Amino acid sequence: MSSTPSPAPVVGRIPVRDVRPAVEGGRHPAKAVTGESFQVTATVFREGHDAVAANVVLTDPQGRPGPWTPMRELAPGTDRWGATVTPGAPGRWTYHVEAWSDPVATWRHAAHIKIPAGQDAGLVLEEGARLHERAAAGVPEGPERDTLLGAVAQLRDQDRPAASRLAAALTPEVDAVLARHPLRELVTASQPLDLLVERERALYGAWYEFFPRSEGTPDQPHGTFRTAARRLKPIADMGFDVVYLPPIHPIGTTHRKGRNNTLTAGPDDVGVPWAIGSPEGGHDTVHPALGTLEDFDAFVAEARELGLEIALDFALQCSPDHPWVHKHPEWFHHRPDGTIAYAENPPKKYQDIFPIAFDADMDGLIAETVRILRHWMDHGVRIFRVDNPHTKPVVFWERVIGEINATDPDVIFLAEAFTRPAMMHTLAQIGFQQSYTYFTWRNTKQELTEYLTELSGEAAAYMRPNFFANTPDILHAYLQHGGRPAFEVRAVLAATLAPSWGIYSGYELCENTPLTEGSEEYLDSEKYQLKPRDWDAAAREGRTIAPLITKLNDIRRRSPALHQLRDLHFHHADKDAVIAYSKRRGSNTVLVVANLDPHHTQEATVSLDMPQLGLDWHESVPVRDELTGETYHWGRANYVRLEPGRRPAHVFTVLRPSTPQIGGSPTT
Repeated sequence: MSSTPSPAPVVGRIPVRDVRPAVEGGRHPAKAVTGESFQVTATVFREGHDAVAANVVLTDPQGRPGPWTPMRELAPGTDRWGATVTPGAPGRWTYHVEAWSDPVATWRHAAHIKIPAGQDAGLVLEEGARLHERAAAGVPEGPERDTLLGAVAQLRDQDRPAASRLAAALTPEVDAVLARHPLRELVTASQPLDLLVERERALYGAWYEFFPRSEGTPDQPHGTFRTAARRLKPIADMGFDVVYLPPIHPIGTTHRKGRNNTLTAGPDDVGVPWAIGSPEGGHDTVHPALGTLEDFDAFVAEARELGLEIALDFALQCSPDHPWVHKHPEWFHHRPDGTIAYAENPPKKYQDIFPIAFDADMDGLIAETVRILRHWMDHGVRIFRVDNPHTKPVVFWERVIGEINATDPDVIFLAEAFTRPAMMHTLAQIGFQQSYTYFTWRNTKQELTEYLTELSGEAAAYMRPNFFANTPDILHAYLQHGGRPAFEVRAVLAATLAPSWGIYSGYELCENTPLTEGSEEYLDSEKYQLKPRDWDAAAREGRTIAPLITKLNDIRRRSPALHQLRDLHFHHADKDAVIAYSKRRGSNTVLVVANLDPHHTQEATVSLDMPQLGLDWHESVPVRDELTGETYHWGRANYVRLEPGRRPAHVFTVLRPSTPQIGGSPTT
């Protein structure tokens, strides 16, 4: 007679619950880059009073489990355990939590109570001896096994006092062996969760955006790749890692925009680069005025020699003159009168641009998009800044990025999606390696603290922010009215709060004239016209903050703490206009104090959370301001005076005995 099988248990013998990070409950992989540390947490408990323990196991892309990492209870009595792990090479990893009954810890707890009280001493010590014998059996022959067996012998030595016998099993040497080779019972493993490990540039880097067409000569105002290449060395000298180019393709003439977005373009108006396509070609073609594909290859090669990567704008939209309009009319929205609808984002209208429709031929659009991306990958582009991805179906990007990264996992996609949080987070979850953010519109201490707490918390498992201080579309009122001091402090914030940051050309010149009062558009925007700049004259006349930007990028490169996002902590400052925060990685700790008021000097007391800096509450340590080279001694409470235009911020390295000093730095 057969019996009905018992249902599979929902939880194991030692429950392991709520393992994090778990993106969308494990539907999507958590993300990290090579060498990036992150915390895995889980709720672990069991019935009764016996002790439990837990560990994390990372399994590499070849399916090889690594040494497990012990977890600790994050706060007594919470049953919440955590451990910090660090994956290695890029690829698809997994991680899981193992929980287990810890009979040695259970025995120690009882022995500490019973032996001093004289309760069942002989029995308790024999139980301990047997546990240590079992533990020794799992240790390879050698000194470590001998250490445990020596403890066994002393636990059974009836010629010694009970307290002495117990002490023999509690030595640091025994603890060290048991930490490496614990006696584990009732081991229960969680389900493995996916971890996508990518190259460092997916998380860390400094970006510089410029229009090659504005880098011309007096004889040839429209720049080419050959003339624009002159700009690469100054960009590299400022310490940037990535040069981002707006679309470099032919620009349509139908409904071409004139200067300042006028609807009537003159014969000399160059048009908007995002109005892609003309009889000369579409997304896989170079604008003839910029040169040839061979010229682009030379531009990429020169950038590579300078240590720069080229990021290319990918805007999935067309001018009315794009070849797709005639070859693939099903890819566009048609109005009742048969005309194709142009793009709108009320109140903005883009009469020179047709958006794409995805309902009729999703597969065809995916195939063409992948073909175009691979075309530019073949010409040295491994980073794409994707324009307005939130106006396309999420599943479209999931399939496109998945197909590209399946064969080329080093290719990085940055989502330019200033939109609703749900869409921004979902784009990051389904594949985009980086994301634009709301940083531009977060200017007060409360706004910055709340937003960065969100970004550096659970969202850091999948969403990597890129803090652009400005873009060709966005000139925030803070910059318009704050002048040079506003540009300086926003550069400090962007460069130190996020591992990836960027500026659009002209930021270093503090260009801040809006089209109209209340507008975030630039007057004489480079989107609509050439905008030549005399960089040499600006440097001679001191009209540039390039030296500050160069210093910030140098500090970033020398500070491992600034290469990551997750370990960000805010400290108290008693003025709303003064913000203080720190980042820590290994022995490197960076502490930033900034004046958010571009108009007035601010004096404040900064109260440090010393343990977050790896220090005791009573300690006083030297801190070196990397912007000035000055060294101060700081403790728990510290006075600061920050004057706009002279000292926008302190960017401190917290010095310890092993931290190199700068010779001759003054001490204040």
